[in-house]
Amino acid sequence: MAVHGSSDILVDELYETTHQLRQFVETRLRAGGASVARLRALRMLARTEQPLRMRDLSEMTGVAARTTTSIVDSLERDGLVERVRHPHDRRAFLLRLTDKGRECHREAEEVDGLALAEATAELDAEDRAQLRSLLARIRKATA
Repeated sequence: MAVHGSSDILVDELYETTHQLRQFVETRLRAGGASVARLRALRMLARTEQPLRMRDLSEMTGVAARTTTSIVDSLERDGLVERVRHPHDRRAFLLRLTDKGRECHREAEEVDGLALAEATAELDAEDRAQLRSLLARIRKATA
């Protein structure tokens, strides 16, 4: 049963489900030394062909600049990301994955995929299509 944090039980249940799903995935990622936040940063860096500015990574992940800096510092400390000089701006740095970072990203994506498959295993194709349609309607109404 959802905690009543809003005036709409449906919204409360949506928030609670999202939170619980994140915790479910987070627990599995942590067993391998990863986290949802770190995976999101690794994912964005892996999907781009060029190194990213810190600001771009922050915008792409929807995370505050200060939080992005903490995440990147941690990834750099673990040898997963490196800062390289911007070719046109001597004051700026770009971020790119290291080989170890690419491997960590691949492994974390695998764990994430398995966890999400487990979490949604009870939903058949029709359930999934209906849920996606309903969520799309909410997103459209709030755009």
